Amino acid sequence: MKRVELKDAKPYSAPKHFDVTTLRLQGREESGAQKFWMGLSHFLPSGGAEFDASPTEKIYFVLDGEVTITDVNNQRIVLKAWDSIHIGPNEGRSICNETKRPASMLVVINYPEA
Repeated sequence: MKRVELKDAKPYSAPKHFDVTTLRLQGREESGAQKFWMGLSHFLPSGGAEFDASPTEKIYFVLDGEVTITDVNNQRIVLKAWDSIHIGPNEGRSICNETKRPASMLVVINYPEA
């Protein structure tokens, strides 16, 4: 068991993200978690992530505010506080905070198979 305090969380660079602050909360280096890692993303108004897909699964859990997830078929799903979504492996998506308020979201991603 290993506690990670928010004050000790390290920022990381999330590819294709803009106007977002990202912190790594859990993972191999942070706590020894071997199968997944967890981050905290703070999206400014109009901040988000370009359309992309990766071989890993993702779970997004909105803590505060709201974000819009758009899939490959241009289907838009608005997630508000306490809503979550599962993004499967190789499933494309974009993210955008279309509001005038910041949004905060937990992100859980599995490590790729070695």
